[in-house]
Amino acid sequence: RGGSTDQNLILYNDATIYNPSHLFGFFSAFNPDVLKSVEIFKSGIPANYGGRLSSVLDIVTKDGNKKKFSASGGIGSLTTRLALEMPLIKEKMTLTLSGRTTYSDWLLRFVPDESIQNSKASFYDLTAHLNYNIDERNSLDITGYFSNDRFKLNADTTFNYQNRALSLKWKHVFNDKLFGVFSSSYSGYQYDIYSSENPVESFDLKYNIDQLQTKVDFNFFPNQTHDIDFGVSGIYYQVLPGSLLPRGDESLVIPIDNEEERGLETAVYVGDRIKLNSKLSVYLGLRYSMFNAIGPREIFNYADGLPREESSIVDTTFYGNGPYHTYHGPEYRASLRYLIGDNASIKVSYNRMRQYIHMLSNTTTISPTDTWKLSDPNIRPQIGNQYAIGLYKNFRSSAIETSIEAYYKDSKNILDYKNGANLIANEIIETEVVPTEGQAYGVEFLIKKMKGKVNGWVSYTYSRSFLRTVSEFPAETINNGEYYPSNFDKPHDVTLVGNYKFNRRFNIGLNATYSTGRPITLPLAKYDLREAERLFYSERNQYRIPDYFRLDLSLNLEGNHKVDKVAHGSWTLAVYNLTGRRNAYSVYFVSEGGFINGYQLSIFGSPIPTLTYNFRF
Repeated sequence: RGGSTDQNLILYNDATIYNPSHLFGFFSAFNPDVLKSVEIFKSGIPANYGGRLSSVLDIVTKDGNKKKFSASGGIGSLTTRLALEMPLIKEKMTLTLSGRTTYSDWLLRFVPDESIQNSKASFYDLTAHLNYNIDERNSLDITGYFSNDRFKLNADTTFNYQNRALSLKWKHVFNDKLFGVFSSSYSGYQYDIYSSENPVESFDLKYNIDQLQTKVDFNFFPNQTHDIDFGVSGIYYQVLPGSLLPRGDESLVIPIDNEEERGLETAVYVGDRIKLNSKLSVYLGLRYSMFNAIGPREIFNYADGLPREESSIVDTTFYGNGPYHTYHGPEYRASLRYLIGDNASIKVSYNRMRQYIHMLSNTTTISPTDTWKLSDPNIRPQIGNQYAIGLYKNFRSSAIETSIEAYYKDSKNILDYKNGANLIANEIIETEVVPTEGQAYGVEFLIKKMKGKVNGWVSYTYSRSFLRTVSEFPAETINNGEYYPSNFDKPHDVTLVGNYKFNRRFNIGLNATYSTGRPITLPLAKYDLREAERLFYSERNQYRIPDYFRLDLSLNLEGNHKVDKVAHGSWTLAVYNLTGRRNAYSVYFVSEGGFINGYQLSIFGSPIPTLTYNFRF
């Protein structure tokens, strides 16, 4: 809905995941064999969620088989996965273990770019989940997660990034009206990028962010009319903004080791789902959040009446241990649902969200070089308001679901970057970014059929997203202060997911996706100024890369369905990008023979066939 990637909160058993993808976004970072539920909130976000402006993706793993040992997985030409469910105490305690790995280097040989053909890429992820039903009133869940990605482009630069997560959750039933959840979690993300191909320019770039979170959530059911939830939470952030160090004795790279950042985000909330009558129900919620920037920290002060640049630094303030700057404010949540007959409803919602952590990036997808920045005296928190209204209707005894939802969102203190900004290992990052205000609006259509021989869904979204700088200084003004498309402005998006069951053993699946190409800023001309060659660029995001289209096909053949079989197996033959369309992964420009030439890099621009044997027992 027009938001940037950092505005989406991704939770894995209550632990935050900072990079949710493997292999350039080709794979999700989560093994589907161990997932119990995946729930996304885009509007009508309950008050117990906070910290991001756009959405919440809440992923919960299975509790595991408490009666007998079971396993599932798959062996394929691209990846192998395995999930084990082991009862440690029958009917009470179970341990679930899962892992995936890839041997995908051969896939890169299909990329038309010769530099990518000589590259390597691999990943793996591991999940361990312990569920213990202590008694009728108490249960305990412990989850550990680790993922690692490593790839090297053209035998030059090696990229390595990791997600780490550990969560502990205790559920307690006080009585038939009060239920509580006490949880703590750790989340970490780091990357290490190094190059040693040229000894003189060899470098080692590191970045790390860790967070510790504690939450206490309660549900109270005083009567059939009210469902009240309330609680408190606290998140402690520790960010190592990045170090750039020479790699080897011959390297001439100048060392940079930025100062550590720390912060504490706390919140208290209450929400009430009120059933006014058989047709009308409302949800009213209030969340009050606070962020404290914590020292020791060195903050640069800038001259009044001048833009923030290195040359306008007039002083430095040194803060000792403890909080030195605070932001806080209310977050309102309200939604209404009105039933129209037995098969239709109208929903209206309003959210106000606050976000105290920012991702610094000039790409549209999460990449290994993205860094996260905490709010401080020079970087204010993001604040957003979203309004939404939707109509939902089911047909044929709920066999077909349809919906249409429109939304409008305004936001402020969004960070965009100056032209030519350096975002990597920069200790005065506030001089490279400018605060902007944003507005986004759109409408989403969905038709879903999940029963019968033919099932699936089709969705269409019309969405616009714009930004505008709010600075009095020309050096900090983009497009003369007028609204311009954000990096995530893609007006049209269509997705089709279809399945056809020929019989109980054979089915075919088809996925199709189309979206408008994202905005881009292009160099239009070059000129000489003071005996130096300069480039003249278009207005910010004035042009677009080519539209995106991809068609995937899968054929699934299952074994017989005898109940007394020890193991059940199936085969899946899939083709990714069936039409071989060379969708633009990135667009870049190179000076060649006195001319500036543009090039398009396509990752997986050819059909990619895979064969997988799936099993469970």
